[in-house]
Amino acid sequence: MTDVPAAGPDAGTAGDGVGFWRACAAATGPADRARAEAGVRRAYRQAGLTEPERVVWAGSPREAVTLIRGLADRGPSVREAVRTAPWALERQRLHDALGAVGWSAHWAATGGRLWESTQALVERIRRGVLEDPAASRADEAGIRLLLLDAVLGQHDAPWLAAFPTRDGPLSGLAEVCRSAGWWWPFAGVAVVCERPVALHRDEAGRLDRGDGPALAYPDGFALHAWRGMPVPAAFLAELRTLTPERIRAEENAELRRVMLEHYGYERYLADSGARPLHRDGTGTLWRIDLDGDEPVVMVEVLNSTPEPDGSRRTYWLRVPPSTRTAREGVAWTFGLGPEVYTPLRET
Repeated sequence: MTDVPAAGPDAGTAGDGVGFWRACAAATGPADRARAEAGVRRAYRQAGLTEPERVVWAGSPREAVTLIRGLADRGPSVREAVRTAPWALERQRLHDALGAVGWSAHWAATGGRLWESTQALVERIRRGVLEDPAASRADEAGIRLLLLDAVLGQHDAPWLAAFPTRDGPLSGLAEVCRSAGWWWPFAGVAVVCERPVALHRDEAGRLDRGDGPALAYPDGFALHAWRGMPVPAAFLAELRTLTPERIRAEENAELRRVMLEHYGYERYLADSGARPLHRDGTGTLWRIDLDGDEPVVMVEVLNSTPEPDGSRRTYWLRVPPSTRTAREGVAWTFGLGPEVYTPLRET
């Protein structure tokens, strides 16, 4: 079943709802090369072009950029005809059929649900290629233009989710999306990428992994991140052996915050010999001073409701650095001032 109701002429083919396209965008593992190449050739024919003489495969967008820059027989880019023009025509057709309000609602129910997280991943990959140590800094502008000229394959899923794709002018593009990663159409050759072999994201959809690459391709190109923040691979390896002294010595404030999150604020307080600033009936206020960064101030709160085994769980609430009492900190988490925070029962 489709995840969204059909909207407009031929929209919403069974099996190709938002959930299906979300899975395409997040797919990992080897590309289905036969299906992808068939989709590429169909996309050329649907654009009124001669099929490419050959299809060349790359292990990642990074490898594809390097490969393209060395192809003497590639000819000019035909992305405009293969991807941009048919997409614009289909969008206009559906917009005319649904009207401005109907189109807006349809996009919100289909591609709009996938756009933000997928686009964030696309931008992160582009930045990763540009920042990769193996990339040449001599022609950064040229590399950037090549990255922008890619047809996004599986990451074109958001806008494909809004259109009928089993038949019609977008079926070739959709077949590549279902089967492979980014690709570049040129007059003489098409360059197609494998999909990632690993993708790890947190609940918010951000790249996130503490023990390896958050995104990895089969050729070794990889991105490391902690809750969406890019971090060096060596930094992640170091997280397993952190000490309070190492955390305090880190000069980069953002990396130090990652270290604290990974190490655990409660553990850091205990291991660094921190002392409480204030105690009252709501809990205990703690403060960690950090060089070159705002202090971390937290309230330790004991849940009054016992667990099934009779124990009571401790919660740590991060509060503004200006907090002076535990009650003020707990009240802040409820959006209240300490003078009006008088709960009947602490939880």
